Amino acid sequence: MSNIFSPFTCKYLVIAGGGGGGGYFGGGAGAGGYRTNAGTSGGGGASESALTVAAGVYTVTVGAGGAGAATGVGSSGNDSVFSTVTSAGGGGGGSDGSNGATGGSGGGGGGRLGRTGGSGTANQGFAGGSSLPGNSSGTAGGGGGGGASAAGATGTTSGQVGADGVASSITGSSVTRAGGGGGSGVTATIISGGAGGAGGGGTAPSSGVGGAGTVNTGGGGAGGAELAGGAGGSGVVIFTLPVQAIATFSGGVTQTSAVVGANRVYTVTAAGPTDTVTIG
Repeated sequence: MSNIFSPFTCKYLVIAGGGGGGGYFGGGAGAGGYRTNAGTSGGGGASESALTVAAGVYTVTVGAGGAGAATGVGSSGNDSVFSTVTSAGGGGGGSDGSNGATGGSGGGGGGRLGRTGGSGTANQGFAGGSSLPGNSSGTAGGGGGGGASAAGATGTTSGQVGADGVASSITGSSVTRAGGGGGSGVTATIISGGAGGAGGGGTAPSSGVGGAGTVNTGGGGAGGAELAGGAGGSGVVIFTLPVQAIATFSGGVTQTSAVVGANRVYTVTAAGPTDTVTIG
């Protein structure tokens, strides 16, 4: 079909990979950065500006989730990209000796010794929660990972809950994504772990490995209780084009599409840093 209708109006939702949970009294990881012009962005941001795309080739990348750490800070998630829009990977959760990492949303501080959460990125996500100062015997769980809609929880002796994500109806149905990971409990003192935030955040145990963030939500991984933290969930790129437009993807892309009203909605669940979409 001809590109006579170009340039096209494009709605998008770009979510980066969630961070990995901290290991050994680990903090919950932050969710991947959340940017959209089809509703509320993360970090308290408004809907972003309208985007028009002419016929041409555009970068599309879905960020992988960060790995959970056996000890120390979890790995941060990887960025997601669509056209000129980049969302930052979520910050890894801290450990008993480390603060949470900065990211799209920040990772929660490690438990037991009182560590601070990492900061989020403006208009993408919130900060991670800090842990209550405890002692070397383990009287405080990890801070909750930051989410797209709020900061991770801080305080009390239990592992803290991860913050919730933000709902979007860009696909025609409301789906919440980019929740923070829960902070770890402490086995020796029977302190419970924190639940993951709505939107794919991993739930932390009182004993054992932290739960993973849900794939293609950008959810943060949970902190591990004296074991490894959980992996962050991969991100996702969703965009719409008028039905008369043609989108052709490079070989490394995994995507589905569906017609919603006058638009076709493309949901990209896997794409590497060199992958593209050609719009015409």
